[in-house]
Amino acid sequence: MKFGTIIAIGGIQLASAFAPAVIQSPRSPTSLNISLRPLRSIMGIAKKETKSSITEKEVRALFELWNSALATGDSRIVADRYIKNPMLLPTVSDQPRTDYDSVKDYFDSFLLKKPQGTILDGSIHIGDGWASDTGIYEFALGATGDKVKARYTYNYVQENGQWK
Repeated sequence: MKFGTIIAIGGIQLASAFAPAVIQSPRSPTSLNISLRPLRSIMGIAKKETKSSITEKEVRALFELWNSALATGDSRIVADRYIKNPMLLPTVSDQPRTDYDSVKDYFDSFLLKKPQGTILDGSIHIGDGWASDTGIYEFALGATGDKVKARYTYNYVQENGQWK
């Protein structure tokens, strides 16, 4: 039903594209938002209020919290930085980790290398109830002295009032 409504609305907009041009005064973003409210209500698309907003600086600080968790050498502390149902695609493993135990298991071995990450280049995007930080980082592996560059993606959401 909703899909059909969307198609119908799209068809109306398409049909108006072929109608003779009528000069109208420009609409402000506010008037456009007001006119869409009834449509959103009819279609069941209610604008959700953000539970809590986050800034770019705070998003980057979440990486630092995770990096500090690495420095503890305790895989339980690192695994606690992930949500209840994570999707960890590890930098040095080809096995997806989708629960606390598998995340902890990955970090049990990775932390033996004494990793510390540094973001070299990143881009932060913030949406309604989520944030994403993607880019290139480098791990200094204290156990060997090696450095490993890799791409990263961190997707953050709030869980029990905490950004993870």
